[in-house]
Amino acid sequence: MAIDLSDYETGAKYDGDYEGDLTKLQERLTRNMVAHIVHKRRSIILFEGWDAAGKGGAIQRMTAEWDPRYFQVWPIAAPSPDEASRHFLWRFWTRLPAAGRIAVFDRSWYGRVLVERVEGYATEDEWRRGYDEINAFEAQQCADGTKIVKLFLHIDQTEQDERIMRRVRHPWKRWKTGADDFRNRDKRAGYLDAMADMFRQTDTEIAPWHVVDAGNKKAARIAVLTHVAKVLETHVPMDAPEADPETIALAKAHFGSALKLD
Repeated sequence: MAIDLSDYETGAKYDGDYEGDLTKLQERLTRNMVAHIVHKRRSIILFEGWDAAGKGGAIQRMTAEWDPRYFQVWPIAAPSPDEASRHFLWRFWTRLPAAGRIAVFDRSWYGRVLVERVEGYATEDEWRRGYDEINAFEAQQCADGTKIVKLFLHIDQTEQDERIMRRVRHPWKRWKTGADDFRNRDKRAGYLDAMADMFRQTDTEIAPWHVVDAGNKKAARIAVLTHVAKVLETHVPMDAPEADPETIALAKAHFGSALKLD
């Protein structure tokens, strides 16, 4: 089924217990990270979406209880001169997760068919070829045992304008907004066309897109964490790991009857 972003513009508020549900989801995701570690699995979670759509806030809540030794957040900006001199996927190969790790991409290789297309940083031949190159890249990762979760956070123009204005007014948040935000805003129609093509060409069975209505930040965060937890739980065994007999024996020797095992 084709993805139509206009279907994700209600901005409905979250009507549940936000703090309580957020805590439960973070606990659920923490168990999932432990499962990645003990079972030596790896996953990629990538975020795309409009400026000010809430990607950073969602990532912060998603990773809040994770062990920092076992995940990495990669904020993707314009390529360096060295990166730009190579194939566009090269810089992402160097950031792929090892066994027992999760990599989070705040923007990703989809820049080839979004910003590079719309802003003219890639030739038409390059960005058109990019769809097949991206699909092949993702298929390689999946075939090698990596789970890929692709999220797109959507807000309409009115909501985006209000958030950008709030940022500009706030002395400690205006650093987040620059000339790129306004240039991208002026080319929204071009980005919508590029996004439609991106969804049509890269919404695959092995790495499908999941669009989140991000018009309400709390509802969007719950939706993001719920989707990530659900998908990752299909990738790793979720039974509690068996205790190491040697560790238990040492614990009993040191703590005796005071040791209570769950």
